[in-house]
Amino acid sequence: MACWLLKADPADYGYADLERDRRTAWDGVSNNLALKHMRSVRKGDRVLLYHSGSEKAVVGLVEVVSDPYPDPESQDERLVVFDVAARKRLKRSVRLAEIKADSRFAQFPLVRMPRLSVMPVPAPLWTRLVRMAGEKE
Repeated sequence: MACWLLKADPADYGYADLERDRRTAWDGVSNNLALKHMRSVRKGDRVLLYHSGSEKAVVGLVEVVSDPYPDPESQDERLVVFDVAARKRLKRSVRLAEIKADSRFAQFPLVRMPRLSVMPVPAPLWTRLVRMAGEKE
């Protein structure tokens, strides 16, 4: 089971929307590196949802509930989507400034490549982020 971070603009679709909908297709990604990561996602993988925009914080836990499949809304064969479901809003959001202040995250794509919308989260960093949010693994 892999761990991922997905970025969303809460003005477009945030954790509250996912909680309401319970499940959605994760789509709208066209960056080549993000698409490469999306093709590696598997059903059962764990996800941290990050709100971009003015919030800039990890806000919720999400689960991947399908393997990737071709984007049904696109004619572009490169584009894939996968389904996700809300699991839990974090007790405490973890702001980007906190993440950047922790030297363990110096090479993390969220810090190094701020425009990347889908990224793997190494297990030690996953554990650290979850603990920073006041959660138990």
